[in-house]
Amino acid sequence: MARPEPTLLTDALAEAPGGRTLLACAALARLWTLRELWATRLYRHLLSRPAPSGLAAIPRDLRPPDAEAARSTLAGRHHLAGAGFEIGPGGDPWDRPSPSRPFAVALHRFQWLPGLIALGDEGAREGLRLALAWDDLFGDTIIAFPWSSEVLERRVFNLACAAKKLCAVASDAETERFLTSLSIQARQLLADPRSGRPAEGAAAAAVAGCALAGPAGERLLKRALPKLSACLPQAVLADGGMRTRSPEAGLELLLDLQTLDDALLQRGREAPAEMARAIDRLAGAVRFFTLGDGRLGAFQGGESSPRRLIGAALAAETGEAKPFGYAPHSGYHRLQGRALQVLVDAAAPARGSWSLSACAQPAAFELSAGKDKLIVNGAWSPEALGPHALRLAAAGSTASLGDGSAGRPLSGFAAEALGVRLVGGAHRFEARRNESEAGVWLEISHDGWVPELGLIHTRRLFLDAKTDELRGEDAFNPGDGPRSGRMTPYAIRFHLHPEVKASLARDKRSALLQGPSDHGWWLRNDASEVTLEPSVHFENGEPRRTTQLVLRGHIPPGEGARARWKLTPVES
Repeated sequence: MARPEPTLLTDALAEAPGGRTLLACAALARLWTLRELWATRLYRHLLSRPAPSGLAAIPRDLRPPDAEAARSTLAGRHHLAGAGFEIGPGGDPWDRPSPSRPFAVALHRFQWLPGLIALGDEGAREGLRLALAWDDLFGDTIIAFPWSSEVLERRVFNLACAAKKLCAVASDAETERFLTSLSIQARQLLADPRSGRPAEGAAAAAVAGCALAGPAGERLLKRALPKLSACLPQAVLADGGMRTRSPEAGLELLLDLQTLDDALLQRGREAPAEMARAIDRLAGAVRFFTLGDGRLGAFQGGESSPRRLIGAALAAETGEAKPFGYAPHSGYHRLQGRALQVLVDAAAPARGSWSLSACAQPAAFELSAGKDKLIVNGAWSPEALGPHALRLAAAGSTASLGDGSAGRPLSGFAAEALGVRLVGGAHRFEARRNESEAGVWLEISHDGWVPELGLIHTRRLFLDAKTDELRGEDAFNPGDGPRSGRMTPYAIRFHLHPEVKASLARDKRSALLQGPSDHGWWLRNDASEVTLEPSVHFENGEPRRTTQLVLRGHIPPGEGARARWKLTPVES
């Protein structure tokens, strides 16, 4: 059964005093009951029936494999999520502690398997050995981490795509063990109601169903495809954005659905209508979120993603469809000039179970100039080697006020039970857009700072079509709510891409930005204080040092304030 969309009652309970504790207790009670059930022999027996009888389709993961990392894995050196250990050829990575939790997640997801398969029979034999070693240690008992939804979904997908090549180098007994393990894991993935990514889980289980022949595969497809059809309208919005509002999550789901679509075709089955519709919408959104540097904008728990992934996802697209300018359902705007391209987050973060990777960075934006990405966000993601504090406003290219936060990640007991959801923050957004031959004008207002400081943040942007100049204004005006009797400091941050060089002019009112192409851009402003400070930007889950330009000022009690800035090209 598809996971229901969060109801107004559930959302209200989560925001009420003590409500999250009540929901957390209910979640833990359900989890305890499920674990008791999963530990029984009867449950294990039901998961193992019907037994798989062989292989049918050969699912193809469209993601390009990492050959260099695969050769390292083959030599017994596992490097994942910015960490690693060395076990030597033929070593066992499962009987030792992982150096970090992100490393353990990637290891148990079998993130290394596609690369091994690409190395040929030698890599396939090593992949089979590691898969069977995992099954020896964890296959008989459904225990917390190795069978959690965050790792089980990707492991099922990776095993299903590698099944044909693994079985080609396996004995009959090893093939039977492997296929039985794959079918059990796929059925458990469908049975686990805790997944925060129900559409992705159903897609992975359906890919396994395509790979397995006979009644085992047919029964998986019979359960997975209706669940997928029910989940996709909840997860994928009408403009192709995700309910989580993460552009990277949409790209990853698109790649999974394309793999499933091809596997169903091999089985002589037509893809469900909802799936075909989701593929079209997601492909359009990927084009919308791709900036001039060929990578995605990094918003709401998503990274920018490697260019090769975006190219793989759009390889089947015919022609060069022009990206649309406004995604009304997912709440993003795109401003397009001659060289400048701007993506702006103009909606509230996701709520409830959809907000496990949401960020409290209202009105944040990213900007590219030609093929140079200039202004970015921190690009925190669930796989990032960084704290959840990087989900707050200071890690985005937006404004922050005082010492407060426009929303915060859940912590403590409630977070352990419900996941690290985002709570509080902006609920009401207003966006106005106007386009003409002169350019594009956008105004965004939100109430993210009203509960703590009683201030409304308004960001105005104008992209001049003739001069390729971006003008901006950030205003802070009194709104409903408590007001501080003291001066409130504000900071407007422009996080720069790690490959951008920045220097302040002598007047301390201008900064020169230069990307890899050496084209220069002036960022001028009228703030009372301007500084260049250290920052961090995540790529592939690993932090890269970079710089941020920060405009600072103060808001008098009971009054408002504003800061104006503009980005202009350096004249040749």
